Amino acid sequence: MAKCAICDKGVSFGIRVSHSHRRNNRMWKPNVKSVRVKVNGATKKMYVCTSCLRSGKVERA
Repeated sequence: MAKCAICDKGVSFGIRVSHSHRRNNRMWKPNVKSVRVKVNGATKKMYVCTSCLRSGKVERA
């Protein structure tokens, strides 16, 4: 699974608990997109989460 190159957000794990309290493992995946980004004047392709894209931490190429 990809991680955000800006904020390092990745997969987090937990336990799904049903109404009858049966427990199963689960994971929360971040909304990570492959994006072309301007880095030091050059374009580079990297994985960035959508919260970093919306907040303006990254400038798209």
